[in-house]
Amino acid sequence: MAETNPSGFSLPHVVGLVRAAIPPMHPGGRPIVAGVAAGAGLLRAVTGRGALPGVLATAATAAFFRAPRRVAPPVTGIVLAAADGTVATVEEVPPPPELDLPAVPVPRVSVFLSVLDVHVQRIPVEGRVVAVEHRPGTFLSADLDKASDDNERNSVLIETAAGLRVGVVQIAGLLARRILCDVAVGDEVAMGETYGLIRFGSRVDVYLPEASRVAVAPGQRTIGGETVLAKLPGES
Repeated sequence: MAETNPSGFSLPHVVGLVRAAIPPMHPGGRPIVAGVAAGAGLLRAVTGRGALPGVLATAATAAFFRAPRRVAPPVTGIVLAAADGTVATVEEVPPPPELDLPAVPVPRVSVFLSVLDVHVQRIPVEGRVVAVEHRPGTFLSADLDKASDDNERNSVLIETAAGLRVGVVQIAGLLARRILCDVAVGDEVAMGETYGLIRFGSRVDVYLPEASRVAVAPGQRTIGGETVLAKLPGES
């Protein structure tokens, strides 16, 4: 007869708890973390010192590229935050030309990411990718309004099953010099799934269809893939 464990303690259970508590890393960060770890190891081998700073630097770099699991709310007709951060602005402005949308003002929610925020980006709305375009530019501080127009950026346009179009733009910042985007034209995407990464401080703009009802305000914190940014037109 098999013995029972009244305490519920077991090694697999503990391992599962640890894995659940430590967020996975975005693949785009692995080469950077490996480089930091290799540099720390080399410094230790040459000088015989720096073991603790090397471990801390490697851990901090790995934490920067964390991609925590998120669960989208079971609600239809909404647009989710594409990034963790702080809402910088909510305003109506013409969308960037590369999105190929009508040049009329539409609601835009801009989220600023500090170096301490999660830097993966998530799909804000379920649908099909109809455009992806990278634009070179400057590297102004991402908390400036003109960063949306002047900085290097990558734009993705998603069309919902109802024919509504939502644009999401990854914007490089003062320290961010690399934007990764893992989706292509024609891809079917699910709300809340990870699709890209911006290294270091940056900004993410979401352009909403006209008549969308924005549900956040400047200064509010957002959680990518979970916070509701807006309700789409026609939704109660």
